[in-house]
Amino acid sequence: MKIAVIGSGYVGLVTGACFADLGVHASCVDIDEAKIKRLRQGDIPIHEPGLEALIKPAAAAGRLQFTTDLRQAVAGADVVFIAVGTPSDEDGSADLGYVLAAAKSIGQAIDGFTVIVDKSTVPVGTADKVTQTIATALRERGATHEFAVVSNPEFLKEGAAVNDFMRPDRIVLGLPFGAPGTRAREVMDRLYAPLQRNHPRTIYMDVRSAELTKYAANAMLATRISFMNELAALASVVGADIESVRQGIGSDSRIGFDFLYAGTGYGGSCFPKDIRAIAHSGREHGLGLEIVQAVQSVNERQKTVLVRMVKERFGADLSGRTFALWGLAFKPNTDDMRDAPSRVIIRSLLDAGAR
Repeated sequence: MKIAVIGSGYVGLVTGACFADLGVHASCVDIDEAKIKRLRQGDIPIHEPGLEALIKPAAAAGRLQFTTDLRQAVAGADVVFIAVGTPSDEDGSADLGYVLAAAKSIGQAIDGFTVIVDKSTVPVGTADKVTQTIATALRERGATHEFAVVSNPEFLKEGAAVNDFMRPDRIVLGLPFGAPGTRAREVMDRLYAPLQRNHPRTIYMDVRSAELTKYAANAMLATRISFMNELAALASVVGADIESVRQGIGSDSRIGFDFLYAGTGYGGSCFPKDIRAIAHSGREHGLGLEIVQAVQSVNERQKTVLVRMVKERFGADLSGRTFALWGLAFKPNTDDMRDAPSRVIIRSLLDAGAR
C-alpha cells in the first residue's frame, strides 16, 4: 500500500515512520523545507524514544520518503492522512485553517479513489468541511474521482508514542455512511491489519462520534490530573499524604493508577488546546460544560502552586535569590516545551526578582 501523511510534526512523523516499519510505502509531506531537509539527512527534529530507530532503516530501504511536493506524494496514494496542527484560536476554538488548506490541496491532487483520514485532533463536524473542500477542488478542476473522509483520531502519548502506535489499546475509525464508507473500511482494515494479528482492536463508528471520542478521552485524562491536584491541595492542609491517598484509591480496579499523580499541572500540545476546544464547542451549542471548565481553572491555578510555596518560605520579594528547575519539558522523555508548567513558574520567579 501507499500512503501520504500531510504534516511532518509529532503525529505525522510517528504515523509515517510506524507504517513504513510495517511495510507500507509512506511519504511524509511538509511545507517547512528546512525540516524536510533535516529529515532527509537523518536528523530527527523531535525527541521521541524509538522513533529514530524506525525512520533510518525505513528511509534507507525506500519505504519512507520526505518531501515538500504534496501533489507527487498524494498521486496514487491509497490513503492520505491529514496530520497538520490545529492550534487554539483566540476564543479557544480549534483553528482549522491548516486542515482545510491541506484538504484543498488533496482535492487538487488525487487521481482516483482515495481515503482521506483526519488524524489531526479536530472538532465535531470537521469531516463535513473537509469533504466539502475536497469536492469543491475536484469540481473546479473538472474531476470526478471518488473519495471518502474518515476520522481516525490518534491516541499517542508523547514519550511512548511508538509503542502506543504499534500496540494500540484501540483503533477508532469513524466512517461515512453508504458505499464510500464501506469501501473506506476495506482499505483501512487492510492498512491496519498488521496491528491486529492477535485480536481485533478496531472500533467502528460514525464520523462525528469518532471526532468527539478524541476530545472526550483527553478531557477525561485531564480531569483525573486536575482532580488529584485538588486532592493534593486538601491533603496539604489536613495533614494527609497525597501519595498514600493515590495508592489507596488507585488500587481500586474501577479507578486505576494512570494519570493519577499530583503535580504542577498538565501541559503539552494536546490537553490545553483540546480542553479549550471542547469547552468552546459546548458554548457553541448552548452548553456550559462545567466539569471541563473546572478542569481548566484548577490546572491554571496549579501552575502557580510551587511559586506560592516559595514566596511563603522566602517572602514576596525574591531579589538576590537563585532557583534551579529540574525538568523543563511538560513531561518526561520528550523535549516538548509547549504549555509546559515550567514556563509559568520561571516567569513568575523572574517577575518576583529571582535568578
